[in-house]
Amino acid sequence: MKNVLLRKAKLWQDNSFIETDILIKDKKIEKIDTDIEYDGEVIDLKGKLVTPGLVDVHVHFREPGFEHKETIESGSKAAARGGFTLVCPMPNTNPIIDNVEKLDRVNKIIEDTAVIKVLPYVSITEGLKGDTLVDFEGLKEHGAFAFTDDGVGVQTAKTMYDAMKRAAELDKAIVAHTEDNSLAHGGAVHEGDVSERLGVQGIPSLAESTQIARDVLLAEAANCHYHVCHVSTKESVRVIRDAKRAGIKVTAEVTPHHLVLDETDFTELDPNFKMNPPLRGSDDREALIEGLLDGTIDFIATDHAPHHEDEKGQGVEKAPFGIVGIEHAFQLVYTKLVKTGVFTLEQVIEWMTKKPCDVFNLDAGTLEVGKNADITVIDLDDKVTITKDDFVSKASNSPFIGETLDSDIFMTIVDGKCVYQK
Repeated sequence: MKNVLLRKAKLWQDNSFIETDILIKDKKIEKIDTDIEYDGEVIDLKGKLVTPGLVDVHVHFREPGFEHKETIESGSKAAARGGFTLVCPMPNTNPIIDNVEKLDRVNKIIEDTAVIKVLPYVSITEGLKGDTLVDFEGLKEHGAFAFTDDGVGVQTAKTMYDAMKRAAELDKAIVAHTEDNSLAHGGAVHEGDVSERLGVQGIPSLAESTQIARDVLLAEAANCHYHVCHVSTKESVRVIRDAKRAGIKVTAEVTPHHLVLDETDFTELDPNFKMNPPLRGSDDREALIEGLLDGTIDFIATDHAPHHEDEKGQGVEKAPFGIVGIEHAFQLVYTKLVKTGVFTLEQVIEWMTKKPCDVFNLDAGTLEVGKNADITVIDLDDKVTITKDDFVSKASNSPFIGETLDSDIFMTIVDGKCVYQK
């Protein structure tokens, strides 16, 4: 599929839904209009929803080093199944992506195996050890998307401040997993009702929010774009809101699972409910929803974190953190939060397409004439039941197995090429 006409697409345009045709030629959107005449390939979408390709700036594809969990190929195919046309994988692989040679190697794997667009992060510090900074200038020249020590928090203020100054000089973002190890206590779940009920060491909210409070002041001093990963607590939302009001260049994301689950859903010692940050209290979840609605939190990102079944089977305290999330992210948010009237469909589309691109200055996230034909087609009338054996990803570590969700991805198109069709 190179040149094709998408007939009867439902499109959000000028604050209303319209039914229109979309003509794709030579990887670009050539025309958007009604009743386009075309004598080539035509796909009748019969009123299915068409959006810009979904964008996820926080995924873990595990390659190199952990290919038994996921690869760039399998992860990109899972992303395509979820309607994503552009994703950004984190650098906490083995080896850590912390120099030009390693980044070049990953970019070659992406070029050879990815079915969608993949922009890799690099680490802030060598080996994620939190002390020696990487070669910011060289890594930018070789295509680093942004800098992050995701998976661990940068523990010393001086290291973070120095990194922010370097990133600001290059107009690059510092993207932070915020966790103060001196407060986290090596916990496995949220410190609160769930930790007491299950008898498991908890991670307090302060471990996240206090590091954000430190970092926003450092970002202000460094004049750096500071982005907070997977916000999970009401205190974090408050700090970010106050920082934005003060004019500090801070942005933030929230995951679908933190929007629809909280610690009350963690009813037994099921490692598929274990993620970092953990599922917090119901008041935290409400604060995340409010923060997304009022613009404190900028967009939704999945933090897709696949693990092998044997690893997740070790029990809550020993199992690794993280869940898969990229194949059903839209369907989950649509079912749990759009169909229930919490969000509008238009808001969710923007949070999963345009907003992350605005934050990181990416040339994607819109559906316009002249732009690359990166398109997601969604059947809002379909349903999908999540089963363990139905994942495109190598992993199936999901707390949502067995649930039936409204809507499903019908087709994903990247540069005019169909990379997934149900």
